[in-house]
Amino acid sequence: MTVIPPEVPLDDEEFVTRAQAGDREAYELLVARHTASAYRTAVLLGAGSDAEDVIQEAFVKAYRKLSRYRGDSSFRSWLLAIVANETRNLHRSRDRRQGLALRAARVDPGSEIVEDDAVGAVLAGERRAALVRALRSLPSKDREVIVCRYFLDLSEDETVTMLGWPRGTVKSRTSRALVKLRGLLATEEVSRHG
Repeated sequence: MTVIPPEVPLDDEEFVTRAQAGDREAYELLVARHTASAYRTAVLLGAGSDAEDVIQEAFVKAYRKLSRYRGDSSFRSWLLAIVANETRNLHRSRDRRQGLALRAARVDPGSEIVEDDAVGAVLAGERRAALVRALRSLPSKDREVIVCRYFLDLSEDETVTMLGWPRGTVKSRTSRALVKLRGLLATEEVSRHG
């Protein structure tokens, strides 16, 4: 009787090496493995209903740039940096109508902004809504660092890679962004109960 050892799942580096050698199936496996975190990243950075388009474009760009990936950081953080860039591109290219709708929602704090399912899965109830409103009102760079560190649970090194910022900037912006976020949440708490 022949005993077949259990199949050991390949790590990202093996998939990347195979994909760099032209193995499309290996790249498809990388895509399958990282789609959920790429989607969550796009949603949390503000892509909203365009998150699917953002991650599709990010995966296409990552495939084209795969020969330049050197393994200095994890494949996940390298990929999420591309997702973050694509989300920034989306913000810059959204048409005027969408911009007006977002500004109108910010002007009327009583209006409900429909959260995406990915955000809803991460947080719960009334606190989720308050946190999402506060997060969305932060400047984009503050929002990005909070999303990386606390929503995506990236390490400081992965955040440095994903955002392309110096380590000191990541540390100081994280600290300042948390203070701003706490202040926004405290203000909302007082206004809700005051």
